[in-house]
Amino acid sequence: MSHYLDDEQQIAAEQDVVCDGALQRPICELPELQPVVSASPHDSIRTVINLLVERRVGCALVIEDSRLVGVFSERDVLRKVVTSGVDIDATPVGELMTRNPESLQEDDELVYALHQMALGGYRHVPLLDANGEPVAVVSMRDIVGFIVSLYPDEVMKLPSHPNKSITQTREGA
Repeated sequence: MSHYLDDEQQIAAEQDVVCDGALQRPICELPELQPVVSASPHDSIRTVINLLVERRVGCALVIEDSRLVGVFSERDVLRKVVTSGVDIDATPVGELMTRNPESLQEDDELVYALHQMALGGYRHVPLLDANGEPVAVVSMRDIVGFIVSLYPDEVMKLPSHPNKSITQTREGA
């Protein structure tokens, strides 16, 4: 019995080491990061929405002279475009983008991305290289995927619970 408990304590200690250091890894080490999908602030809103759909991403980085000047996301479409009735063909994305977005360096620790997302309510954070040019986007999905990879058995091999279904509405989700 003592040998069994020793093994369990060792496994628990190893998991703690993995978890304790996981959030201190550089963001660029995440296995999945979204590539930069960029737009000009002069592009029409329709052009950028089509780009988001075509590339299957949740945000486009608005870049001017190789510098990040804004972000335009699916959330902007819902909150700023749909509710305002703007002409999406005549309105440049620069008018409705989120200006001067928070960003991180690609070698910043993952915990800083989580910090920005939690405090700012963001689902995407642009990553800049040492020269301040956009190189990728870290998304909440990237981070969740990474955390799931740390606990594959606990998350992916859950038994079925026929009496517990996922609600079809956002309430309580």
